[in-house]
Amino acid sequence: MEMNSTINNKWRFCTFASFIGCIILLFCLNQGQERVKLSTLGNIGEPMALHNDSDQHSAANIQLLQPSNTIEYGKEINVEEVVDDGCNIFDGKWVYDPMTSPLYNGSVCPFLSDQVSCQRNGRPDVEYQKWSWEAKGCKIPRLNSTDMLERLRGKRVIIVGDSLNRNQWESLACLLYTAIPSSQAQVHVRSGVYKVFRAKDYNCSVEFYWSPFLVELEVNGEGGRKILRLDKLSASARKWHGADIMVFNTGHWWVHTGKIKAWDLFEYGGKVVEKMEIESAFEIAMKTWAGWVDKNVEKTKTKVFFRSISTEHKGKQWCYNESKPSMDDQSYASTFPHSIVEIAERTVGGMGAAVTYLNITKLSKYRRDAHPTVYTAKQGKVLTPMQQTQPHSYADCSHWCLPGVPDTWNRLLYASLVFDNSRDAFTS
Repeated sequence: MEMNSTINNKWRFCTFASFIGCIILLFCLNQGQERVKLSTLGNIGEPMALHNDSDQHSAANIQLLQPSNTIEYGKEINVEEVVDDGCNIFDGKWVYDPMTSPLYNGSVCPFLSDQVSCQRNGRPDVEYQKWSWEAKGCKIPRLNSTDMLERLRGKRVIIVGDSLNRNQWESLACLLYTAIPSSQAQVHVRSGVYKVFRAKDYNCSVEFYWSPFLVELEVNGEGGRKILRLDKLSASARKWHGADIMVFNTGHWWVHTGKIKAWDLFEYGGKVVEKMEIESAFEIAMKTWAGWVDKNVEKTKTKVFFRSISTEHKGKQWCYNESKPSMDDQSYASTFPHSIVEIAERTVGGMGAAVTYLNITKLSKYRRDAHPTVYTAKQGKVLTPMQQTQPHSYADCSHWCLPGVPDTWNRLLYASLVFDNSRDAFTS
């Protein structure tokens, strides 16, 4: 009897141990499945790889770019959330936003010029990259590069104007480049006068054409003198035809004087004159451009933008050694002639719905911290250490570091496209 009892106790113990073992095994299997699920979700949420064969990127840098490559606004857009006919996306404030800014890492853009590659040129601070523009009274969609590429599928974008529009082209090309494999991107650069970025899978292109006056400047005119032809568009205009999105600017070169003035003579109506009020010459040129748009742009197919003056920071508002935006509306007094701005606004306003005025002047005026200053290139050469110690002679307070302010210009360009499409959907 004692032996049978001992055997029974052992069987009970084995049965109990087996039962406990089964529970433990089932628990482990379940945890393994959960780990698989979590791992899968982690892969979905990881930032898109940045493609540049010559660069190795740290995990910190890749993580920094994650927000621009996840579908926050690229998903099905809530029309009721973003559509507000009373919203002015150009009026607002800069907000420190290190979690989502900048929108890309400048080191992944192999075509970024030395003129605006501030980090590559030795700028020691990065805080200027971490500010985001917020509009008053509405939400601006964050620029999603993949969504923008989808919107541009099969389309041409042309950006025409001076070096500030070239600044904008470099920004937009970098924004789109970070969203695709490098093997699917083509970049062709011919000095500073023509640049094109193509995304092959999307069959789209972003092209830059150098034309600081929009009208023709003949550099070897009568007697070797430079003639600004006010009633004739620049030669590159023949390549503007057929574009789906056009972004123009002019104004900065019109106010140059002395040695940096680009022309010697004006020509208008077949007559060559040496002297003319700049406002009169500028207005004739703007009307020449507006006439071309009215005559050559198919308004149901093409969206035309005219970008406003990009603020310089010179004199009392000097940009050197600034590290954060100004928050005071009264702290900046523009040195740019108001008459030129007024003519541009009047011309664009008179074109009705044909042209959208991309008014980036106010948001740019707060950002004297975001210029290249001495971390730039002059005449194609990066400033030497000795030149960097002479900011009064070499600081660039006109162009913008990238990543930087022009990314916001392109974000507002993107927002304009989103809002237009959303309104169409909302009203159809």
